[in-house]
Amino acid sequence: MSTITVTVPATTANLGPGFDCIGAALSLYNRFQFSRLEPSATEKLKITVTGAEAAKVKTDESNLAHIAFVTLYDRLNQSPPPVAIHIDMQVPLARGLGSSATAIVGGLVGANELAGAPLSQVEVMQLAIELEGHPDNVVPALLGGCRLAASNTPRGSWEICDIPWHPDIVPVVAIPDFELSTAEARQVLPTDYSRADAIFNAAHLGLLVRALATGDRDWLRCALQDKIHQPYRRSLIQGYEAVQQAAMNAGACGMVISGAGPTLLALTDVTNVDAVVREMAAAWMEFGVKADVRAIGLDTQGAQISS
Repeated sequence: MSTITVTVPATTANLGPGFDCIGAALSLYNRFQFSRLEPSATEKLKITVTGAEAAKVKTDESNLAHIAFVTLYDRLNQSPPPVAIHIDMQVPLARGLGSSATAIVGGLVGANELAGAPLSQVEVMQLAIELEGHPDNVVPALLGGCRLAASNTPRGSWEICDIPWHPDIVPVVAIPDFELSTAEARQVLPTDYSRADAIFNAAHLGLLVRALATGDRDWLRCALQDKIHQPYRRSLIQGYEAVQQAAMNAGACGMVISGAGPTLLALTDVTNVDAVVREMAAAWMEFGVKADVRAIGLDTQGAQISS
């Protein structure tokens, strides 16, 4: 196969108390097309990008999809073939929607497919986690759905648990017109936490898993609370409190920071979707922030390959 396309979903990670361990795939996609170049070609790498933020994507060897592509061939102890990569960007950059995870998964899956699929999905997933540094975005981007990842420390591997998501719970994403880098969002976090905060998050993550599966609104309202990352990151997101209050007043069960932010994610009942979308957008506009606010579906397929 000389040309393959990998379609990879955006992701929302953390979901309140699930810091660095839980994430869900969303029905918003980046597409990565990989085409072998002739061995005689003068260019060994050609990267083109389309989409709203195409100008921000690197088109040289430092492109993240290309780095992932090369990494897989390195793991196979093979030289990567000359390749043309075309990226269609629909997932906004540096917004907390897993754009880097799409590049990592797209590059690894594309390379594996061009190489004849020598690595299993689990091996590709392990490589993706190594590249990203944590599993919460790359695992659902690869597998789809909502996933919890737990490290199996003695073996150096991961146990991945599928989290059922009740169909009455609708994600609403509010994507602002400003960026926040993951590195900046991590700098504000403390290096140590109290026992009380650790217990709080463990309890709320357990409740979150049950709330998502059952659709119990009271459980969900309680479960989305967090003491590990959101209290420290909200100051980086202008208008956070106002947008949160607007979402709750409109009937949302709760609002959390998507990934490292600045995108905010509300989880709401089907009947309140339109009001939540409208009020979150209006609240941010009060601060002069234009936001793309929309209800979005859960992606259940993960990375998809086509020729």
